[in-house]
Amino acid sequence: MNLITCIQTQAARLDQAGLFFGHGTTNAFDEAAWLALWRLGLPVDALDEHEQRELTDSEQAAIAALVDERITTRKPAAYLTGEAWLQGVPFTIDERAIVPRSFIAELIADASIDPWLHPDSRRVLDLCTGNGSLAVLAAMAWPEVEVDALDIDANALAVAKLNVERHDLALRIRLLQGDGLAAAQGPYDLILCNPPYVNSTSMAALPAEYRAEPELALAGGSDGMDFIRELLRAAPAALTDDGVLVLEIGNEREHFEAAFPTLEVVWMETSSGADQVLLVTKENLL
Repeated sequence: MNLITCIQTQAARLDQAGLFFGHGTTNAFDEAAWLALWRLGLPVDALDEHEQRELTDSEQAAIAALVDERITTRKPAAYLTGEAWLQGVPFTIDERAIVPRSFIAELIADASIDPWLHPDSRRVLDLCTGNGSLAVLAAMAWPEVEVDALDIDANALAVAKLNVERHDLALRIRLLQGDGLAAAQGPYDLILCNPPYVNSTSMAALPAEYRAEPELALAGGSDGMDFIRELLRAAPAALTDDGVLVLEIGNEREHFEAAFPTLEVVWMETSSGADQVLLVTKENLL
């Protein structure tokens, strides 16, 4: 059996098992390809050049066993491989931190945030940093800035430390532990935040793949706005005069606008539309 046939076979098994895809892939074929390529030690973007490769019986068995684990445990594939990719950049990940998938990464990569930054911007905060992926991407995108990566969870920060070291950014990214902005050491020109924002009704209906992640990184209270209310109250004091906050709220725009009906924000366009991420200036926060 060649690799492409093997992937098609395993994709059919993933489909039949009724899994949920949303941690780096959106369908069974891509998920099967990721697992197969990883198990073979091949780059995750190298399918085209290896699809006709004939697999040994042991290679086929190893791929099938990994797919078995995905089906049986319902854990995101990233937890099984120990690696996730965001904007083409590899990140170490395990169950101590949420799987990186923030749409803010797109805005960093395509320079959508840049027009809002002061030319002399030098300090960035990645609040709720998780495994540190947005902090790393920010440091890569803006070589002149220093980044603070803050999280309440010491376990998540241990994973973030691995990624800071993996990308040789220890001299430019500082890891901080604390609850919200209380532990921040501003003022900052830019605050990036992908906080816990899932409302309680949605939390109760989450598929197993999401329940495998730390609940602390997901649950946002009855309307998803518990963390965000405190953040918006405290943010002005943590921002420079020209500072801006870029905030991800997922599918909670209705709840956000109900909670902050008079706040003037800019909705940022991402691959998921213009409802997931917003930008707000210090002036408007005040």
